[in-house]
Amino acid sequence: MIAAGEIAGGVALLVWLVLVFARDGFWLTRERDTRSLPAPPAHWPSVTAVVPARDEAEVIARAIASLTAQDYPGEFRIILVDDNSSDGTAVIAQTAAQGSDRLTILPGAPLAPGWTGKLWAVHQGIAAAGTPDYLWLTDADIAHTPDTLTSLVTRAVGEDRVLVSLMARLRCESLAERALIPAFVWFFAMLYPFAAVNRATGVGAAAGGCILAQADALMAAGGIAAVRGALIDDCAFGALMKRHGRVWLGLTNRSVSIRRYDTWASVGAMISRSAYAQLRYSPVLLAATLVGLALIYLGPVLLTVTGAGYARWLGMAAWVLMTIAFQPMLRFYRRSALWGVALPAIALFYAGQTFASAWAHWRGRGGMWKGRAQAAIGA
Repeated sequence: MIAAGEIAGGVALLVWLVLVFARDGFWLTRERDTRSLPAPPAHWPSVTAVVPARDEAEVIARAIASLTAQDYPGEFRIILVDDNSSDGTAVIAQTAAQGSDRLTILPGAPLAPGWTGKLWAVHQGIAAAGTPDYLWLTDADIAHTPDTLTSLVTRAVGEDRVLVSLMARLRCESLAERALIPAFVWFFAMLYPFAAVNRATGVGAAAGGCILAQADALMAAGGIAAVRGALIDDCAFGALMKRHGRVWLGLTNRSVSIRRYDTWASVGAMISRSAYAQLRYSPVLLAATLVGLALIYLGPVLLTVTGAGYARWLGMAAWVLMTIAFQPMLRFYRRSALWGVALPAIALFYAGQTFASAWAHWRGRGGMWKGRAQAAIGA
């Protein structure tokens, strides 16, 4: 008779075999902005960058300086939407621009009902942009190398993409960041395999820190208003745009996040802000997710340590397989391979933050960002 441990080990191993061999190679980190870039376009289209910013004094100077330094050969403008900041964000941004005529600062209107704060600011920026060929939606905590926009446009035009998005390289310096940030990107890729996103059919997604969108396609899709209440706005936007053309998503070293997550609590807050929204605010999906995470991450460790016979070997095989699958992302972030062995513990932290996200939502404080509880909008 098959023991319960052998069943659990067999299920966990089967799940990892499917994830590794039948999930579009999500873990291989092959989709990068440096690979298979087409020839530059004969004509460079006009682009307007829209930067939503709310109390971003710590990071806005570097972000704006990186935008004004773009070496893009076509017409390029920047609109910073100051979303009712109280820390001098707009003044710092203006100083960082060093007199560049590319930058316009737009004071944001009070938050409109039914909108998340970021998307309301982006909506205002797009309305003020006029009629550019492309809109570059980039966050206030992202810094870009000078050739970033040229690269984005080259791919968008050369491959006829209505949206090109880069997963900005996140800061990975503190202990909490080194332990948790590579897994954050890895889990994202598991949910939205980049290769599947980049095919003509399949899942649609984007990374919100850096998105280049074709303006006409965005208008045909209903504009930002079509996803105005989405807490996970980048993936909702990517899915929306994919219904109107091809999209592309990849890893990059050109765009980097400069926001600091020095403590476990700050990384946890980043995770919990939108985790329950990913589960569509469903208690059933929450319970299924927590049980699933325990089975496929914690189960193999417990079987390896306390199991016997086939159960131990099955658990060990599953643990080895997940460790191997984590290695390419660890190499991308230049982290030790030993973090792969710790993936079950990392997943346990993420499970805890997923429950914390649900708990915050039930208390009416879900999706907290810059003093705004926004998750209730998407419920």
